[in-house]
Amino acid sequence: MRPTQALRGGAEVPLGRHNKYLGHWGHFGSLPTHGHSRLSATGRRCIEGRDEYGGSYKQKGIITYSLSPNKQNPFAGAAHDAVFNTWRRFSKQVLYFAPPLVFFYYAMSWATERNHYLNSKEGRKEFADSE
Repeated sequence: MRPTQALRGGAEVPLGRHNKYLGHWGHFGSLPTHGHSRLSATGRRCIEGRDEYGGSYKQKGIITYSLSPNKQNPFAGAAHDAVFNTWRRFSKQVLYFAPPLVFFYYAMSWATERNHYLNSKEGRKEFADSE
């Protein structure tokens, strides 16, 4: 495997796979003006191989696939994926929230029963001396 070629400044250095210097990231529109220039229909100066708004050279070796919007089915398998994705996410997180939930449920039920007992006749009678 060959290491990636370093980008260097300057238009005279042929770089890249197709010997075209595209400029730094964010500066694709500011290529050097060593190419043949012409005036566009709006009167702006263009460099051969670029559009009038400063776009880069035509890219080679980039393949793009697309599908017409009326041929797409955006909800294909959505219900099936929703069920199994929900189960997967729930099973990964259940051990983080279930033990505290169970603990506090039993603690609250014990406290409620204890409160009912202490406020009953038997509870008042048992703890009448402690007040």
